Amino acid sequence: MGDIAIQEAKRCLKCKKPRCSQGCPIGTAVPEVFTLFLNGEIEKAGKVLFDNNPLSLICSYVCPHERQCEGSCILNAKGMPIQVSEVEKYISSFYLDHPLKNLPEIDRRKKVAIIGSGPAGITIAITLALRGFDVTIFELHDKIGGVMMYGIPEFRLPKEVLRRFKARMRDMGIKIRPNIMIGTAITIDDMFADGYKAVFMGTGVWRPRSLKIKGETLGHVHYAIDYLKNPASYELGKSLFVIGAGNVAIDVARTAIRNGVHNVTIIYRGSEQHMSALPSEIEYARFDGVKFEFFKKPAEITDDGIKYIQTRLSDNGSIEDIPGTEGFFPCDSVIVAIGQGPQSLIVNSTKGINVNSGGLVVTDDFGRTTKEGVFSSGDVVTGAKTVVEAVVQSKKVADAIEQYVNAKIEQQNNG
Repeated sequence: MGDIAIQEAKRCLKCKKPRCSQGCPIGTAVPEVFTLFLNGEIEKAGKVLFDNNPLSLICSYVCPHERQCEGSCILNAKGMPIQVSEVEKYISSFYLDHPLKNLPEIDRRKKVAIIGSGPAGITIAITLALRGFDVTIFELHDKIGGVMMYGIPEFRLPKEVLRRFKARMRDMGIKIRPNIMIGTAITIDDMFADGYKAVFMGTGVWRPRSLKIKGETLGHVHYAIDYLKNPASYELGKSLFVIGAGNVAIDVARTAIRNGVHNVTIIYRGSEQHMSALPSEIEYARFDGVKFEFFKKPAEITDDGIKYIQTRLSDNGSIEDIPGTEGFFPCDSVIVAIGQGPQSLIVNSTKGINVNSGGLVVTDDFGRTTKEGVFSSGDVVTGAKTVVEAVVQSKKVADAIEQYVNAKIEQQNNG
């Protein structure tokens, strides 16, 4: 990986107005980082990446680079964009294992609770810990990472990366409480009573959306977000149909093949061009042996397979059913991958936190919820988005939390 990183960094034109940085949601200073790296200052390069994006290493694995930095590279005109992700991965991996210097002393007055250790929660925790805050993460599962641990397959994001992040956070003084569900034995009001000045909700979207068709309760039907948590525990048989059109559907299909399912097919009511999955992910799925059935809309799931109706594009560009074109695909199992929504336990157990019609937490532009002292960002606010999008917003929220906590302390001192 080191040879590739050096080669790609040397190919960079160091543009005065780098399109790669403009195409990056968090504005990674690519030419500056590359220059430091090639000058033998890899630690400084890593610090630039980490300070700008605490999840830089993770983003180097999972970002849709072809739509962002690499897709914006001026060398695309020649068909060979710089592989920014490979250079970022090499530098960020080095820096994650490098001891942090000049860590601030923890100020016990600045106690903040982080509910959820997904992209938003980890970003908030690291950002505030670097500013001397006393941070505790409350995580529902036994491992940190949220969707990065339980929703992204190993072949896309090695789990050892998240274990290294946990070690880094421990070194920063961040406390982690695993296997704890907030809203039952412990509530947000309990946290405030115990001296937390602010609470951050980064609980993600773990409630699968259903198709609302007959047959979804049958024993061979599963939901993507549940399957990806522990694929080895599922017995799917020899043939599987995945219903969906996004990267999650692709992840499910490729994971199933790696777990011994011989025949895996993705069924979608639109065309390949309508799919929200990245073209590269669709191509990888085909390399892995995944088949696709387009313009077919599932109508019912039976014990033996899926009943469907064929669809087509209407004159106005929408997808419509074609009457009289019903068909049937036999299969052993079905996995529904059409999106997720938020759980409601915390909101239901806490007065004053408003949600919209879809159950997503309502906030202002800086993550302030309708309950004083409670902040939120990430998928539980926006719906499922990319890791880097969660980082961008969460950095703003961390600033807002710092301002709020400092004001609270000053108010107490003057009171």
